[in-house]
Amino acid sequence: MDLVIRAPRAVTPDGETACNVGVSGGRIATVEPYDAEIPAERVVELGDDVVLLPGLVDTHVHVNDPGRSEWEGFETATRAAAAGGVTTIVDMPLNSLPPTVDVAALEVKRKTALGRVHVDVGFWGGAVPGNRAELRPLHDAGVFGFKCFLLHSGVDEFPPLDDAGLEAAMRELSSFDGLLIVHAEDADTIEHAPAPHGPRYADFLGSRPPAAETTAIARVIELAGRTGARVHILHLASAEAIPLIERARRDGVAVTAETCPHYLSFTAEEIGDGATQFKCCPPIRQAGNRERLWQGLADGVIDCVVSDHSPCTPELKRFDTGDFGQAWGGIAGLQVGLPAVWTGARQRGFTLTDVVRWMAQRPAEQAGLRRKGRLAEGFDADFCVFAPDEAFVVDAAKLRHRNPVSAYHGRPLAGVVHSTWLRGRRITGDEPHGRLLTRDAR
Repeated sequence: MDLVIRAPRAVTPDGETACNVGVSGGRIATVEPYDAEIPAERVVELGDDVVLLPGLVDTHVHVNDPGRSEWEGFETATRAAAAGGVTTIVDMPLNSLPPTVDVAALEVKRKTALGRVHVDVGFWGGAVPGNRAELRPLHDAGVFGFKCFLLHSGVDEFPPLDDAGLEAAMRELSSFDGLLIVHAEDADTIEHAPAPHGPRYADFLGSRPPAAETTAIARVIELAGRTGARVHILHLASAEAIPLIERARRDGVAVTAETCPHYLSFTAEEIGDGATQFKCCPPIRQAGNRERLWQGLADGVIDCVVSDHSPCTPELKRFDTGDFGQAWGGIAGLQVGLPAVWTGARQRGFTLTDVVRWMAQRPAEQAGLRRKGRLAEGFDADFCVFAPDEAFVVDAAKLRHRNPVSAYHGRPLAGVVHSTWLRGRRITGDEPHGRLLTRDAR
C-alpha cells in the first residue's frame, strides 16, 4: 500500500468502527480490522479523540468564477472546502459570467478552474429560456445535471423558466435521463406577498411565505410525474413541503431533496434587525419549522445537507442600511457546514454515521459521483479527520472564504477538522492538486 491510516474510530458504510484503511493509487484498496497488519510505505496513526470520515461532498456551491471572482473564486472556495472537510464540490451555473448554459461557457469555467483547485470540482449546467438545444451537448460534455429557477434568480443573465419552459426542459432531460435541480419558489406567490424592505427580518420573512415553496414544489412534482424526469429540490427551507415529497415518492416520482446547515442551525426568532448576513432565499424560518426539517432528515424524506454557499462582498450585504430588501441573498457557509450540522445533530441524538450519510454518501449518490462519499474499497481515498468533541467559536475573519462575512460569526460550534485528504494526499492549501470532474469520469 502507498498509505495506511489506522483509525480507532472511523465511519464506514456499516457504521462507526475501528479499522485500518489501505490506500493504493489514490483509491481505497482495503478496509481491514484495526488489528490487521497491512504493509505500507507510510502509516498514519490516529488518536481516539478523532474520527476518520469520508471526505464530504458539497453539491451546492456558488464559486462565482469567472466574472464575479471578487465574491469568491476557485482558489479560495476550494481552500475553504478543504478546511471544512469537504473534498468534492459541484459548482452552480450562475453568478459566474458567462453562466454555464452552453458548452462554450462550460469550457470557459473549466479553463478558469484548471490548476487552481484544492479539492475535486464538478459542474452543474443551467436550464434557462431558449437553451433547450444546449442541454444534451452539456450533458455529453460532462455536467452532472441542470439547474433552473422558477422566479428571478437574482442575476439577469440567468432567467427563470415559466411553466411551459419547465415542462419542455423536463421532457428533453427525460430523453437522456438527465437530472433537473430546481430552485423551487413560486413567482406569482411572491409577487402577491408584501415587498421586502427595511431592517426588520419579520418583514423579509413575510415577503417569501412557505406557500411559495409548496406551490412550486407541487408543480415540479406534477410535471416530473407527467414527463418521467428525475428532479431534485434545492435548499428546502419550508417543512410544509415534506409531505408533498414523501407522497410523490410513494407514487413513483423520481424526486429527491436537500436542505442546508443554516436552515438546521438558525431560527427566524433569533435574527435581529439589520442582520442581513442571515438573508437567503428561501429564508430561514421559525424554530418549529427547523425541528420539522430535522425530522425530515431522520425520516429519510430529505436526502442530504449541502451548503448552498452563496457569498458576496461585504458591500452587497448592505450593512450600511441593514435593508433586507436591498441586500444580496446568500449565506457563506462552505467551511463550517460540518461542525454546524454536527452541533445540531448531537443535541438531537443523531450520530456521526447520520451526518456522513447526509453530507457525504447521499450527496455523492444524488449527483452520480460513484467513487465519492464512502470509506469503502474502490472509492477515492478522500478523508476528513474530525475531532467531534473539540469546540471553537467561529471567527469570520479566520475563515478561508474570500470575504469575512458569515452568519456563523461568533457562534460556538462542536467539532474541528484536523486534516483533509484527497486521493490519499493531505491537502495543505499550498499546492492545488484537485481535479476537474465530469459525469463520465466520476
